[in-house]
Amino acid sequence: MQSETGLLDHLAELRSTLLRSVTAVLLIFLSLIYFARDLYRWLADPLMAHLPEGTSMIATDVGAPFFAPFKLTLVVAVLIAIPFLLHQIWRFIAPGLYQHEKRLVAPLLISSSLLFYGGIAFAYYVVLPLAFAFFTSMAPEGITIATDISSYLDFVLKIFFAFGIAFEIPVAILLLTWSGVVTAEQLRKKRPYIIVAVFIVGMLLTPPDVISQTLLAIPMWLLYELGIVLSRFYTKKQPEEDSQA
Repeated sequence: MQSETGLLDHLAELRSTLLRSVTAVLLIFLSLIYFARDLYRWLADPLMAHLPEGTSMIATDVGAPFFAPFKLTLVVAVLIAIPFLLHQIWRFIAPGLYQHEKRLVAPLLISSSLLFYGGIAFAYYVVLPLAFAFFTSMAPEGITIATDISSYLDFVLKIFFAFGIAFEIPVAILLLTWSGVVTAEQLRKKRPYIIVAVFIVGMLLTPPDVISQTLLAIPMWLLYELGIVLSRFYTKKQPEEDSQA
């Protein structure tokens, strides 16, 4: 009977967590919907800066001028709400954690949010301008560049999430070393394989051009090295340490 009561309490808490998360995203979305066109104009700036004079983006679907900014606003609302969403996840799992685990989770949640935002900022301010400058310069003579707004949005969001997730490498390494799956020494020995792997991942997660692939692979490698350095300070707790905690 107690186990059933505990399960119902967990389900009720999960329901409350989901409701708070959805409400937060919805409130942010409603506050941003008025600026949907401005958000899309900001997103299009890296491409518009490199389009030939007299050209512009186009909409090949009737509903694209409405749905593309609408979709972007929803994604931006979710991105802004990430710290709150992670905090809700932490609140849900915190009762089942040891005290030393709670002390580790809070910094990881903060750092993972900052790293994800850092990856998106790096993609917007560094990768996209370089990639679009390369794409437009390679257009054959006589070809007019006219990018569809929906295709452009999908392309940019793919880049954003690829770089955002890739920048989480230090957090993933810290979790692996803290849980005892790997050690810092093992990670150092696997460095040659990792260098090859990050270029393969860069090839899979980005469009088929050398610039964006390289600009994703190099930060991933540097973040891997940062994770190795930080992992020396996060090691798996010994059983007696767990019992004392």
